[in-house]
Amino acid sequence: MSRRGQHDLWIFAYGSLMWRPGFEAEEVVHARLTGWRRSFCIYSRFHRGSPRRPGLVLGLDRGGVCEGLAFRVAPEAERETLRYLREREQVASVYREALVPLTLLERDHTEVQALAYLVEPAHPSYAGRLTLAEQAHLVRGGIGRSGNNIDYLASTVAHLTKLGIRERELERLMGLVGTYASRGPGNRDTRASAIAMVREFERSPVKVRPLQSGDAQRFCYRSVLSARR
Repeated sequence: MSRRGQHDLWIFAYGSLMWRPGFEAEEVVHARLTGWRRSFCIYSRFHRGSPRRPGLVLGLDRGGVCEGLAFRVAPEAERETLRYLREREQVASVYREALVPLTLLERDHTEVQALAYLVEPAHPSYAGRLTLAEQAHLVRGGIGRSGNNIDYLASTVAHLTKLGIRERELERLMGLVGTYASRGPGNRDTRASAIAMVREFERSPVKVRPLQSGDAQRFCYRSVLSARR
């Protein structure tokens, strides 16, 4: 197996980074990560929810295989890209930065070391394995700084479909949240339906342990990959 590009900064995107990376990339490649799976396993109190009414976002949890996109960053942009990603992803320190072996599917299965954001299972925002019904309830009423949780789910499924990736559990979840979501993000009627559903369900209580003032600080020592920078 070829190992070209070992010294470049590669970043693995499996959720919102796929369609809204927020940084410049020299190259974007379809990629596969083995040993980790894409999972709605993180309570979101900032980007897609609030402290009063959390939503639910994706994390990389142990077990399985995950396909997504690998972004190669130019050396002169590495420091600024890492700063941006840490500000965006590490609001509550629920993710752990790690270098993982990533297979680039459009480069004859070249393997590179890529930066990935893995879920921290000990963090209070880790939801673990929720039923689809529990996930749907959280998604329907979540809205935060980056938008509502329904659009996040619909955008994820739409971009996976564009890449030729089928994740039946996410498709079933979208069906539970509302059939309108199958029309995909960006449709005006979809936005109106999503807003109406969020307004209805954000009043529905969810049983989530509130974060304590020191929770983010307790995990921040693991949130940055000191070996890279």
